[in-house]
Amino acid sequence: MPPVDRLRRYVGAGAEVNRAYPVRDPAGIDGYYAAMSQDLSIGSLGHCRFESPLVQRLGSVPESPGFVEPDAAVLLDDRISSLGALERIDEAPRLEVAGPRREIYFEPAATGIGIVTCGGLCPGLNNVIRGITMEAWHGYGVRRIYGIRYGLEGFIESAGHQVLELTPDIVSDIHEHGGSLLGSSRGPQDPKAIVDRLDKLGVQVLFVVGGDGSMRAALSIATEARARDRKLAVVGIPKTIDNDMRYLDKTFGFDTAVGEAVKVIRCAHAEARGAFNGIGLVKLMGRHSGFLACAATLATSHVNFCLIPEMLDNDTLGPAFLDRLKARLEDRRHAVVVIAEGTGQERLADPDVRDASGNVKLVDVGAILAERIKAYFAGKPMEVTLKYIDPSYTVRSVAACPSDSVYCWQLAADAVHAAMSGRTEMIVGRWHGRMVHVPIERAISERNRVDLESPLWLSVLETTGQPTTLR
Repeated sequence: MPPVDRLRRYVGAGAEVNRAYPVRDPAGIDGYYAAMSQDLSIGSLGHCRFESPLVQRLGSVPESPGFVEPDAAVLLDDRISSLGALERIDEAPRLEVAGPRREIYFEPAATGIGIVTCGGLCPGLNNVIRGITMEAWHGYGVRRIYGIRYGLEGFIESAGHQVLELTPDIVSDIHEHGGSLLGSSRGPQDPKAIVDRLDKLGVQVLFVVGGDGSMRAALSIATEARARDRKLAVVGIPKTIDNDMRYLDKTFGFDTAVGEAVKVIRCAHAEARGAFNGIGLVKLMGRHSGFLACAATLATSHVNFCLIPEMLDNDTLGPAFLDRLKARLEDRRHAVVVIAEGTGQERLADPDVRDASGNVKLVDVGAILAERIKAYFAGKPMEVTLKYIDPSYTVRSVAACPSDSVYCWQLAADAVHAAMSGRTEMIVGRWHGRMVHVPIERAISERNRVDLESPLWLSVLETTGQPTTLR
């Protein structure tokens, strides 16, 4: 019996089996199994010929718990409803477990490492830079570690940015500060020019820290190197406050961003309660996904309306929402509204206007909603006081919180372990509580988005009291 038919027989004809899977597919079970069937194997530069220097610290005996065995893996979907549809457990898709290997591909003394941070700022960037440097230097004995300044632009010699040589002394306390020691920039660069610069620097390992656009750039760099038969390990460390990277429990910086957003929502709540018919309006990051808005809403329990990009069939900025807002004020005399920056952009943004990263340039949906609220109540015998807060740059530029700091260290260390073992064209992250490797191509194939039938969104509806639809 074909796998899809077995899956139907096991769970029935409904699409519930797809509900918790990271890929929402209207094809239901067929789409679910197609997603499961994707190749999740990790690229390798070749046979590992050198004993890892970590053997001296972690132990040389075969059963030493410090090293990861070659076949260690985590099931992509560990629900019984999925496993029961398989004839053999080895049919189940799995992600390779991250961690140090006993044998490595690169000889540390002859290896050069490059680190580049791309895109917008995010809490934890300095933690990752520090973690990579410390693990490569102290764990493996690598002595040539280069920080590429101002994103991919730093590879282009005509841009004039000097490469920063990194040592433990230089990075010792950078994790105490927000931002990126290396700086950042947006936009693509010619992969041929990038590989040329890597050749001049003598770099065999490149770590790219950034979002999905940066991971696409990392893949293009690896592809160019492979076309030249250049042995270059390219490992990505995904960075997105929106928390929308596929096959990851979460991305670094998200916990910090939620904490900062909570502070702002509390201020908006105080402002709203301090005025008769007071409205506190907060815009948070979330170009395509509303995870940050949802998490901050649940963390405060002060929010009455949470508007996210996934609410495509809702009148999130129109009369239906405004009427509900009016009813809330009539009942309680104050309201707090949180809106993710990507909400309603399909109706507002010009698809032909792009930013430096090639994304559709968003309009300020928070400011637009503020004006619509004012105009709506201006025509009614009901005076309101509106306070609009946009904390975007504050949220993204602070130092990482403790939980993010721990996660960043794990990401950095496991990225170094993977690269030194010759793995390439992959990212590191956490899945089902375990650190894993994910092929870049799979990670960027689709964004995670909030499922409006998921427990997360249902919890938001319960907390806010807003209706399931705004029409």
